[in-house]
Amino acid sequence: MLVAADVIGAPCWLSLAARDRKAAERFYGAVLGWSFQQGRFGRAFSVAEADGVPVAGIGAVAGEFAVPVAWTPYFAVEDADAAAARVGERGGTVGVGPVSYPPGGRAALVSDREGAAFGIWDGGVLAQWSVGADRSPAWLELHAGNAFDAALFYGEVLGWGEGDGCCDISYEEDQVVLRRDGQPVARLNSGPVEEAAPKPQLRPRWLVHFKVPDLNRAVALALENGGSKVTDAEWGSTGQMTLRDTDGGLFTLDQSDHLGNRTAD
Repeated sequence: MLVAADVIGAPCWLSLAARDRKAAERFYGAVLGWSFQQGRFGRAFSVAEADGVPVAGIGAVAGEFAVPVAWTPYFAVEDADAAAARVGERGGTVGVGPVSYPPGGRAALVSDREGAAFGIWDGGVLAQWSVGADRSPAWLELHAGNAFDAALFYGEVLGWGEGDGCCDISYEEDQVVLRRDGQPVARLNSGPVEEAAPKPQLRPRWLVHFKVPDLNRAVALALENGGSKVTDAEWGSTGQMTLRDTDGGLFTLDQSDHLGNRTAD
């Protein structure tokens, strides 16, 4: 575990709120080849690993807390209470927390001005965990009505682009690219959004992209194991596919070299 100045503001964890933890483990184990270890927060939680490296957390909490089944990215902050206050001051919403977790961390579930949910984490960060380009297993995409307004919000809340902070942002055509140590870790996109059904996938949201060596094979495995394609999403391109897991959680599969080729140009 580590806490360092250059970690603050960076993506530091991914968490799935599921209804059935075992079903989620079977699905993502089949599609992504993950193995699972018991989580430290109780029987309802587990930690997914890829080649022995922690990748994400799964918690059977969607039913208990009446929250949607969804993947949520967490960002490291120096002070969870101060970061939550900045969220509220800048027009976002604090949904849960900050609350304390052993051994000494504090977390909150919040949303930005457009309603996209994300988490903040104040505590130790796994040194071997990573998100973004190269060999990391995942990267992030914000689907927003206005990527530039969103970049201002997250920059002020998480300290992006400030001094010796973790991350730099660049404005490239109609998108914002977040980089850490020169590597792209997230993209903020402008596009059409809807506030309500019938297309909840078009609501502003953080979408998690998992990189796979063979996209066609991974999609086939997802469908064989009860997943479904999202055919009317307004994002995506060649080399990726947005799906729902067996519980309805949205995620995207990407050919493993896709992000580096697309955002580092």
